[in-house]
Amino acid sequence: MPVTLADKRATFRKLHESGCFVLPNPFDVGSAKALAQMGFKALASTSAGFAWTIGKADNGVTLDDVCTHLTALCAAVDLPVNADFEGGFAHEAAQVGANVARAVKTGVAGLSIEDSTGDAAKPLYDRAHAIERIKAARAAIDAERSGVLLTGRCEGFLVGQDDLPMVIDRLHAYSDAGADCLYAPGIKTREQIEAVVKAVAPKPVNLLIGASGLSVKEAADLGVRRISVGGSLARTAWAGFMRAAREIADQGTFTELAKGHPGAELNKMFG
Repeated sequence: MPVTLADKRATFRKLHESGCFVLPNPFDVGSAKALAQMGFKALASTSAGFAWTIGKADNGVTLDDVCTHLTALCAAVDLPVNADFEGGFAHEAAQVGANVARAVKTGVAGLSIEDSTGDAAKPLYDRAHAIERIKAARAAIDAERSGVLLTGRCEGFLVGQDDLPMVIDRLHAYSDAGADCLYAPGIKTREQIEAVVKAVAPKPVNLLIGASGLSVKEAADLGVRRISVGGSLARTAWAGFMRAAREIADQGTFTELAKGHPGAELNKMFG
């Protein structure tokens, strides 16, 4: 039977109830289709990975860019897709809510909202304002009766404010404001992860494995419910491209091309 949007969203919520699952981050339709064939139960977009595919820096894409990208990803696979929706593409809470309502219409099963401002002088929104932004996202999702799962992110560790009590306080506040899942990208140690998991329980926690270096089993043993890899798969793909192209440009040789994935297998996978 065809997988409906309601099916995807119900499945995604169910995944957050127990156990630990990996939410890999494709950067385009092709990588999404490839991951969907590998047995993963859900996917997540990556703001950085997508931006690089259209020749922009992370956080340099527009709301239109992202919504077009999310629509394509969701249509390409039968798996639930979680959106890296950055900071909601707005500062004021009301506009964040309006933009979230637009994202819901792309077919996503979940989305996240960050508390980073993009301003190096003041990298995080004031606590009260950050909470209002989560509340606005929650209200927009509920108004659509969509069942989209909301993740609240505290970016403290990514902007140089590695104050764990502050991060935990914000995550707890985002939970109270309506976030279904909590995320503090950049936490690395077992002690940090355990502290976050305990603080927001029974709400599920997303862990960025690219930063922690743990295995799936180790993360699960710490109580992590969901694992994502951010732009790591995109960076890995770019590493192969850059090595091969740099060899051609600098040395006039082509040995790196021999390491490419067989074209026949790619055609078979996408055929």
